[in-house]
Amino acid sequence: MAAERGVVCRIRSSKPRSSTMKLTIVAATGGIGSQLLVQAVAAGHEATAVVRNPKRLPDASVRVVTADLSAADPSQLRSAVDGADAVLSGLGARSGAEAGVASRGTRALVQAMQATGVRRIVVVSAASVGTVPSPGRPNPPRHNPGDGFFMRHLAAPLAKAAFRRHYVDLALMEDVLRDSDLDWTISRPPRLLNGRVTRKYRTAYEQNVRAGMFISRADVAHHMLDALDHPETIHRTIGIAY
Repeated sequence: MAAERGVVCRIRSSKPRSSTMKLTIVAATGGIGSQLLVQAVAAGHEATAVVRNPKRLPDASVRVVTADLSAADPSQLRSAVDGADAVLSGLGARSGAEAGVASRGTRALVQAMQATGVRRIVVVSAASVGTVPSPGRPNPPRHNPGDGFFMRHLAAPLAKAAFRRHYVDLALMEDVLRDSDLDWTISRPPRLLNGRVTRKYRTAYEQNVRAGMFISRADVAHHMLDALDHPETIHRTIGIAY
């Protein structure tokens, strides 16, 4: 991946890993979380799945920790992250009623990681969150620097109006990570699709991908796993789209 601010690059293939890792995957039954779990296991990694309902897990040989991330107890999550090389989180609200789960769950997750000495975490957010005010970023830019005319004046405002509570929750989640001492990476995709892994996506540091409207959940998961091989992604927010 290119490491410069605003640089866009195309990922054509994943970098071969020299060794397997112990990974904790949070919200492992969600759209992105389930893809993270399947791809991690397929790559030979040792996975721990953190889920609310283990019955919704795919058939995979993984360790399971049951936890309700909407009211998570950091002490409950310590066993899930202890000894992990990295944590990957697909945590996010599935409805307006669940808004708040991303920030609350991530705060508990960060505390559990700090208590156990685990440092690396990669999370998924959303493309429009960069323009949403939060306590940590009270004056964000009005428009994302990667957005063109259509995105700035039509698509982004409509998305923010429709998903306002979700985006506020994700903005608070991003604050939690920035305020921590962890080695975090934030992936910001636009509209999510149910498609296969293509590895033919574009990324942009600290901004959205120009004219990027869609991305499959499978490719978001691929990008999040791939980030573990690239230390230049630490403490960076990365836009991703086709």
